[in-house]
Order: sequence, then C-alpha cells, then structure tokens
Amino acid sequence: MPIITENQRITTIIKAGAKTAMNLEQIISLEISEWKTSKRRQEMLKGDAYYRNKTDILNRTRTVIGESGAKEPIGNLADNKLVNGFFRKLVDQKVGYLLSKPMSIQTDQEEYQKLLSSYFGKGNLRMFQSIGKEAIKKGIAWLHIYYNDAGQLSFMRIPSEQIIPLWRDAAHTDLQAVIRTYEVETYEGTRRVTVTKVEWWDTNGVKRYVLQAGGQYGLVPDVEAGDEEPHFKVVKPGEGEAATETGVNWERVPFIAFKYNEEEQGLLELIKSLIDDYDSRKSDNTNNLEDLPNSIYVVKDYGGADGASFRKNISMFRLVFTEGEGGVDTISLELDVEAYKTHMEMNRKDIFEFGRGVNNESDKLGNSPSGIALKFLYADLDMDANIIETEFQASLEQLRWFIDVHIANTTGTDYSGESVEFVFNRDIIISESEVITDIKNSVGLLSDETLIAQHPYVTDVQEELDRVMKQKEEEQRQFDDYGNLGRGGENNAAKEGGDEGQ
Repeated sequence: MPIITENQRITTIIKAGAKTAMNLEQIISLEISEWKTSKRRQEMLKGDAYYRNKTDILNRTRTVIGESGAKEPIGNLADNKLVNGFFRKLVDQKVGYLLSKPMSIQTDQEEYQKLLSSYFGKGNLRMFQSIGKEAIKKGIAWLHIYYNDAGQLSFMRIPSEQIIPLWRDAAHTDLQAVIRTYEVETYEGTRRVTVTKVEWWDTNGVKRYVLQAGGQYGLVPDVEAGDEEPHFKVVKPGEGEAATETGVNWERVPFIAFKYNEEEQGLLELIKSLIDDYDSRKSDNTNNLEDLPNSIYVVKDYGGADGASFRKNISMFRLVFTEGEGGVDTISLELDVEAYKTHMEMNRKDIFEFGRGVNNESDKLGNSPSGIALKFLYADLDMDANIIETEFQASLEQLRWFIDVHIANTTGTDYSGESVEFVFNRDIIISESEVITDIKNSVGLLSDETLIAQHPYVTDVQEELDRVMKQKEEEQRQFDDYGNLGRGGENNAAKEGGDEGQ
C-alpha cells in the first residue's frame, strides 16, 4: 500500500474542498486549530518577544529551599532580573549588514532597469529591512502582493504567526494556498470586542470568514468585508455610462515566503539556552552582591532548631542557631569572581559564535585593524548573510514574476525573458585606504562599473556611472572649446601678419 505524504493529503483535501464548501471550511478550521497550539507558532512569538527584550528571565521568581525540601518563593531577598539584548543586537547586525543599503539591479535593458529599481530602491528599503528582520526572528517572513486604492502595485509584510502555508512540495518552494488568521478589535454596540478573521487565498481568489461559534465548523462568511472576491479588480471607464469592474486573479498565490534558512528555523532556537543562561547567571550574581552585606550570622547558645528549620534559616534569613557559649559571629560569603568572569566571557563568546555575529569587543579589535583582520572578524556574519541572500534571491525571483506581469499588463512590454541580477550591497566596516588602492591597481583590468561598485564612497552605482559620464562629456566640451579658441587665435594672427605684409 503506497504511503501518502502530508503534502499529498493536503492536496487531496483541497481538491475535495473545491467541490464542496463544507470540506474547505473543515480543513481551514482544522489547520487553524492545530496552528494556534503548534510549537512552530510559539517559537515565532518567542522570537518576537526576545527581540523586544522580553526574555524568560522576566518571568522568573527567586526561590529558596523551604522546610519541606521543596523550593518556595521568597520576598526578603534580592530578585534582580537583568535582560541582556544579545538577540536584538544579532538580528540588527544581520539586517544592517545585508539590507541597510538599497539593492542594485543589473540588467541589459535600461528601461526595464529603471522600472525594477522603482520597486527595489529607497522607497521600499524599510519594507525589505522589515522582511529581513521578520525572517531572522521567526525563520520565515511573508510578503503580500496587492493593489492599493490608487491602483498601484504594492507590497505588505504580514506577521508570520498569522500565515498557515499549504505547499505542493516538501522543499516548500511551490505555494498552493494560504490561510491567514488574525484578530481585530471592533465594537458591538457599546462594547469593544476582539474578532478573529480568517482568509483563504488560492489562485481562484480569496474567501473571507469570521471565526465564531455557530458557523460551519466555527466559520461564518465575512459578508461585511466581502465573503468571496478575486485578487484584484480592473476598472474600465465607460463612455457615457458608469465604469465597469472586472475581477482578475493572479496565476499564482499572491504571497511570497522569505526564509532565514532552508530549514525555516529562527535564530533564537540556536542560541536561546545561551542567552537564558547569561541572563540567569548575571541576575544571580547581582542578587549575591546585593545580599552580600547580609552575611550569615552564627547565634551561639541558641540551639534546638531542626534540620528543616536550619535549611530555611540559611536560605531566607542567613541565620544559624547553635548551642554553646553565648555570642554572635558572622561568616562572610565570598564570591568566586574569576570563575564567574570566565563563565560569562565564554558564554558571551558562544552567543556570538553560534549566533554568527560580530563580537566587537575593543580588546579583540585593536586600535587600527587591517582589512584582513576585519574580514576574519566578519567571517561568521558574512557566512550567515550568504545563506540569507541565497534564500532571498529565490524569493526575489518570485516577486519579479508579479512585477513583470504588472508591467506587461500596464505597458504592453514583456520583460520576463530578460536576465536580471539582484546585488545586495553589504555594509561592512573596511579599511578604505586598502580598498581604494586595490581599485586603482585594477584600472584597465576590470570594467569601470565593477570598480565603481566596489568603491567605499559609492552608494548608487548607476547614479555614479551617470555622473562620471556627464563629467567626461563636460571635460571634453571644455577641451573642444579651448582647442577651437586656440586655432581661432592662430588664424587671426596669420591673417594679421598677411595684412602687414601687404
């Protein structure tokens, strides 16, 4: 008996759902129910929380061993909760390194390049940075393609925890349908309530529901927002009559996945235990420093405490009762500073190593690091950026398909067969003098475009090429004017000499 894969199962259900609305609503309800409690979604939410510096240490309560031997919360000892923003720093490092500058578009068609640059230039830079940040935090980010009210092709990032993708293949490259579920606040009479919206997107359009009891599998058609619509509508103005609207669907589902890596695994999963340990050890050390003045007191000639009470007194009150001559002594609590320091340094190193970031401690960098030292420092970050770029390149090609279709529909020109290269302009700290020297030494060996693209002072390669061309034309014009002036002067002199000879 053949084994049916999960993708085949979903495909079968979707085909069945196309015949009967009940089956489609049933699969939507089932997928949402599983997604809400899934570990994958919880990891996404945790990644977002850690980026906002809301780490698990904030939920910790300091405890001591009570008389029963079990841990009990305690209120009279220090309970510091120190959050260290390693995760935010690593995410921002990767986004800043790879996506802080607009992408360069390279294609042989000048007009096509201008059209593409309008979608990948400075106007959408913040949106692409947001996509990169989302992908690193949650493993995958989602871009929705739509037309705004002005009829312009637009892009919008959708929070990853709202999207349930249904893939045709195990590699997650061919999207068959998307379920989106999200909450909105609205008013019912004088009450403010939270409503769960559900959308089903496929190549046939979008179906909208409201998740509530009493509907078919908990789903009620969202008549207010439009229970069933095409992807977009084309408005044709009529001559002497009212304009007409025609519904149009993309041949693909208008959602594109941007992955952090092939496994769609967020950065936090790789380093969470290290960050939690760092927060915990640092908080514990701060607690000990705060409690240290309260050394353990030894009260003599006051016995009678049993083992449980003794243990609790040590934990809570730093107090020991003994029998013998009266008096009170103290026992100092010494902190093993070197052991603590060594552990924290190793932990910090591991966080940056396994998080593939740049640990820019001053004693590691030196006063004036060379270009080779900087490349070595950025090696892990560069490796991670290569993986992200590979995934994003594939996603950008999918995005380009929508742009090409839009251009063909609006201009009548089909550029889909053109070769296009998306160049990520990384923002790395470099030894500028070394780079400029290398560029000078490469003149005549490489094209001007390649050399200009590598120059540290250039942010827009095409704009700089245009400036260089304009400058050369101006210099040539001035040279021609000067040459004509010189030849004119010689002719005049010759003419004057001839007049004198006569």
